[in-house]
Amino acid sequence: MTPWKMALTPARQVIAFALLATAPAAAQAPTSLDSATSRFEDFKVGLFVHWGIYSLLADGEWVMNNRSITAAEYEHLAPRFNPTRFDAKAWVALARKAGARYITMTTKHHDGFAMFDSKLTDWDIIDRTPFKRDVIAELAQASRADGMPLVLYYSQLDWHSPDYFPRGGTGQKSGRPESGDFNRYLALMDGQLEELLTRYGPVAGIWFDGSWDNGRVDWHLDRTYALIKRLQPTALVVSNHNDLPHPGEDYVTYEGFVRPREMPAGKHYPSEVSEKINDTWGYRVHDIQYKSSATLIRNMVKAAGTGANYLVNVGPMADGTIQPEFVERLTAMGEWLSQYGRSIYGTRAGPIAARPWGVTTARGDTVFVHVLDWKDPVLAITGLDRGIRDARYLARTDRPTLTLIPGGVALGITPPAPAEPDLVIELILESGHR
Repeated sequence: MTPWKMALTPARQVIAFALLATAPAAAQAPTSLDSATSRFEDFKVGLFVHWGIYSLLADGEWVMNNRSITAAEYEHLAPRFNPTRFDAKAWVALARKAGARYITMTTKHHDGFAMFDSKLTDWDIIDRTPFKRDVIAELAQASRADGMPLVLYYSQLDWHSPDYFPRGGTGQKSGRPESGDFNRYLALMDGQLEELLTRYGPVAGIWFDGSWDNGRVDWHLDRTYALIKRLQPTALVVSNHNDLPHPGEDYVTYEGFVRPREMPAGKHYPSEVSEKINDTWGYRVHDIQYKSSATLIRNMVKAAGTGANYLVNVGPMADGTIQPEFVERLTAMGEWLSQYGRSIYGTRAGPIAARPWGVTTARGDTVFVHVLDWKDPVLAITGLDRGIRDARYLARTDRPTLTLIPGGVALGITPPAPAEPDLVIELILESGHR
């Protein structure tokens, strides 16, 4: 088969572009990189989607590597991928119901398979599957129609391309020849990024993964990042490498609260925590280790307490639907946020660092105290640099009592009920600058 295709037929151009022609512009689109960064920090909650042809094997997104499946064997999955129940509007509606303010979607995972209509390779959803629909085009349209910003995940690691050579630490048993042209692979990568940034409307960012696989090569990140900024100046760049940010990266992302070294002095980077609902990013039928709704809510609150966004993941099934266990938990998150979202959205890390009892978030002269683990009727709050004008529960009619103590205040509270994941107290501080 020919790995490169030089042109699109008019019919295929219609498939790729017709969905996008009439889509409205995203609401409150940023006008500068600074405004895009600030908007991202305000989002606080996002939905991560890991989906590809690996869902057919129902054993996670790493199945090709974990089962030592060769590239030639893996290609037999594509003709069987026909997710006729995929509904981009339903996905976006679920994200909105969950309280998410942005979606991050995999366009190409480590198996190299493009979930969009790439001109540069036939290893994609249009050429190789009977589905022949551009998933990214449909999701981009549905997201824009809803005003939901879309971040596009792209794996730099590739277990399928023969030009991803020298091999990294994974994909060693893919059966590819022990030769290849890495510069040609980088040209393919940059070419596909150009497709994603020019054919699918404005995107909120590009989410890279996989450079950690291979430290023996020069990824030419400066060239790739410059390409992104030239094509979409307000698209944020992030890389899942759990290291200090590289030049050109706009925020940092961590899996499951793994924290790297402290950021350079005087430099602020927005942050994001991504977390699985069970134990696998991609769909795995035997993975039933689901976190409870309360655990997900508490983890979201803990992330906000550090100033980070919370990116909660789903791995849709091979038919294009999201399993009911995920829907149930996302719905519960959204219901909680409908009551308490004011203490999460648009906030930054509070003035009191995480304590055994919980965390704080803040906006302006308001500090939100999130009581996650406390049984006593009095909670001492110290470390504020201003007095407290008022205190109230965010979703109760009664009020906590205030008693001044050295260095702070003692709050007389009704401890959270066993089924209550977070007791939120709103403190109105005296006016002034912190």
